[in-house]
Amino acid sequence: MIKSMTGYGRFEGVIDGRNVVFEIRSVNHRFLELQCRTPRGCGFIEETIKKLVSEYVTRGKTDVFVSIEADDSLDAEVSINRSLAAGYVKALRQLRDEFGLADDITVSSVAKYNDIFNVRKAPENEETLCAITERAGRLALKEFVAMREREGEKLKKDVLSRCDTIISIVEEIEARSPGIVDAYRERLYARLSEVLGDTTIEPQRILTEAAIFADKTAVDEETVRLRSHIDQLREMMSGDIAVGRKIDFIVQEMNREANTIGSKVSDAQLAHKVVDIKAEIEKIREQIQNIE
Repeated sequence: MIKSMTGYGRFEGVIDGRNVVFEIRSVNHRFLELQCRTPRGCGFIEETIKKLVSEYVTRGKTDVFVSIEADDSLDAEVSINRSLAAGYVKALRQLRDEFGLADDITVSSVAKYNDIFNVRKAPENEETLCAITERAGRLALKEFVAMREREGEKLKKDVLSRCDTIISIVEEIEARSPGIVDAYRERLYARLSEVLGDTTIEPQRILTEAAIFADKTAVDEETVRLRSHIDQLREMMSGDIAVGRKIDFIVQEMNREANTIGSKVSDAQLAHKVVDIKAEIEKIREQIQNIE
């Protein structure tokens, strides 16, 4: 199924007694570019996130935010920064003596300066946090992928519709092209008759000139290749793998054939048709920039 590179997914809930948030969003990008924001001290879960995201995403600038509530049951060790505490006490005494303040320096008053305490918790279990991250991530990614698929289906319908439009224009060009040669032959005969007057015009000369003109303006090879490219594009759009880069190449080839057709046609009406084809190809090119 065709997927868009634009997507968003979020899980917020409780896993193993922890409040967990896993948020993922992406926009179009040539390659997979992943940025992670994880809780402080939990950088080790980035590897889990990268491995998980790579299962679902092949292209796109992707941002992931993870929040996991700390485990309050872990033992904590509190120590005192004695030199800092001594500095506070000394400063308070100087303040008392200089301004004649009441001597109310107590443990409670000094404890208000919480930077004198160092709190150190036992380290979190890395395997547990990685497992929680993966569970939350898969739930968020389910929503994320669903959104990408919905957007991809819209892109697919638009691209296929434009392919149908191009084919209908190609049919018009193919139908009109033979008449252009006939019209050229008639104009050529009329001009020669006007110039030569009563002199007999050699039919072979007219046929030769018309053949040269037909060879220069024939676009059947280009229209056949253009049809082939569109068939490939339709086939790719119906597949189940990421084909964004391949489609980009096919669209470049379609544009190349359209340019060649445009350089060959000598009829104003056909030239306008080629412009219409190139406009549709450009719209397809813009759409596929967001296909994974």
